Amino acid sequence: MNTRCLISIAISMSIAASLSAASHAADSNYTAPRNEWGQPDLRGVWNFSSNTPLERPAKYADQEFLTDDDVARIREEALAEIATSDGNSSQGGVGGYNQFWIEGLPIEENLRTSLIIDPPNGRMPARVPGAPVAFGGLGPDIEGERPVRFAVGGIGKDGPEDRGLSERCLLGFNSVPPFMPSMYNNNVQLFQNKDHFVIFNEMIHESRIVPIDGRPHLPADVEQWTGDSRGYWDGDTLVVETTNFTDKTQSFRGTGISRNMHLIERFTRVSDGKVEYEFTVNDPQAFVAPVTVLVPMLKMEEEVYEYACHEGNYGMVNILRGQRVEEGTYVDSRGN
Repeated sequence: MNTRCLISIAISMSIAASLSAASHAADSNYTAPRNEWGQPDLRGVWNFSSNTPLERPAKYADQEFLTDDDVARIREEALAEIATSDGNSSQGGVGGYNQFWIEGLPIEENLRTSLIIDPPNGRMPARVPGAPVAFGGLGPDIEGERPVRFAVGGIGKDGPEDRGLSERCLLGFNSVPPFMPSMYNNNVQLFQNKDHFVIFNEMIHESRIVPIDGRPHLPADVEQWTGDSRGYWDGDTLVVETTNFTDKTQSFRGTGISRNMHLIERFTRVSDGKVEYEFTVNDPQAFVAPVTVLVPMLKMEEEVYEYACHEGNYGMVNILRGQRVEEGTYVDSRGN
């Protein structure tokens, strides 16, 4: 567990203070409240931040849940870490993102050693040989080819298509289906009516409108950035199946997904203050086996505020212009 996770555990009280007091452990006898159409009511703003790693650390081997001793040790490490931290960013100084920005889920809300619940070892299945690798970052550009599947960074500056998808404000790094916990902006608002379900992520203000009236998927040749989603009820669980992805879509765990990825998401309200978000990624062209992840989401008493990205302003223009200046090839509108 890295320093960022440890410190976020120690400061997660700031997140917990915003969570509904009704948030509590799942009750096997719990019955979700119904909306006006008799469906389980999933509406509200839910926070899916997490301190639990996606993959199980090797030291836990086959251990699925943290013990009391594990929890005590993690707390001690977090408190020791924050006692010696000056709150600055990893880049030195205050930087763009110091510890103030980091969200964390109270550790009691998820005692699993990994978010992955299948495969049973809590680890990602192997990549299919030849599947595109998609890792970017805030450092120098990396070698690669279009389409650029990662969120931040890029492979060059010859055009917008050389930059990461979040830099272009096309897709958020923690809002693309399936959405995953990240450093911040881990909020999703769920809307319902009789025949539609809306998944509205804070990051990039990404919205998916999911019909739940039995209509078929779009034709297979109609591809979309966030796929084509259809939903149905399985008891008290809303199941959302998504197909029709484009190969330009972001990667999952650093591996580019294919047009043929089949995503199944399951939303189950397990208490007044908690929804379990479970999803399965099945992409035979990317991974040798499906992978299933379980993310607890806690109810927020706050609303989702506007997330303003730089689309339509000068952000991308200046990224490309800066490279032309560096090359000595920039010419302004007056020919200078």
